[in-house]
Amino acid sequence: METRLRALQEEALDALEHTSDSASLEAFRITYLGRKGGQLTALLHQLGGVAAVDRPRLGQLANEIKANLERRFEERKQQLGAPVGKAEQQQTDLSLPGRYLPFGSLHPITQVMEAVCSIFESMGFAVAEGPDVELDHYNFEALNIPKHHPARDMHDTFYVTDSLLLRTHTSPMQARIMEKQEPPLRYIAPGKVYRCDSDMTHTPMFHQVEGLLVDRDVSFADLKGVLSSFCARMFGADLALRFRPSFFPFTEPSVEVDIACVMCGGQGCRVCKRTGWLEILGAGMIHPNVLSGVGYDPDIFSGFAFGMGVERIAMLKYGIDDIRLYYENDLRFLSQF
Repeated sequence: METRLRALQEEALDALEHTSDSASLEAFRITYLGRKGGQLTALLHQLGGVAAVDRPRLGQLANEIKANLERRFEERKQQLGAPVGKAEQQQTDLSLPGRYLPFGSLHPITQVMEAVCSIFESMGFAVAEGPDVELDHYNFEALNIPKHHPARDMHDTFYVTDSLLLRTHTSPMQARIMEKQEPPLRYIAPGKVYRCDSDMTHTPMFHQVEGLLVDRDVSFADLKGVLSSFCARMFGADLALRFRPSFFPFTEPSVEVDIACVMCGGQGCRVCKRTGWLEILGAGMIHPNVLSGVGYDPDIFSGFAFGMGVERIAMLKYGIDDIRLYYENDLRFLSQF
């Protein structure tokens, strides 16, 4: 056993001297010092079969040879100046192209929400946010929708308790803002809203942006100018726009704003139901009852409010015909934005 150990040492040292690069140095390590299949490791495992009287002496010799080979191996590695190891066998080639690292982007709804807010902020509107879980008072009664009013049926409300609910629109921010501030004021209130409705054009949760402007001598012409400017910047200045009479309990007069169908250019198609028009938002002059409810004198102050569904704006802007695509998390769809 002693003879075999010393012969292995001489053989290993000779082989070490003939290594010339990192590959041959790694091959030497595996052949002689490797934990699995290394020749020195194999001899060490055989020490258990020698006579007990010789085992201490041969064990000490084997450890000295192992330490010597490991030390000489490290010295040779320093001489060659080459790192060795599975993760270091290949040198970095700086001429290779970089690896593509995929990264996320903003959801299309978020992009459109930010675009809408940016347009109104440039007109001087500040941004306000309110709670998703709202009091019945702010969601309905402060907006001139008392209990048992038929307009409540239009909202398909998720109730938590008799007086607490998931807000059905962002319009409650009208009363919340006005009861804390004196005119003049102009705000937009973006956020999530909730209704019991689900099909290709409706989801139980969606996003709205509410707008509010109150001051002295505010007229319907001011409302029309603000919304016309918004539509021109969002959809293009050459897109036709119309204001159509409607009804909302918290505005009087009330209108719905339509744009020429972006799918057919106003010629009439399945999307616009052959009318050539698509509704994008509702608006109107704030009802005197809403103003007096927060302590404003409707004979002195007037204002307008508007509200739009962000998903609908995004559908029209990008030509999408099914609102559910936004929430199915299909990367083939989302990566287009």
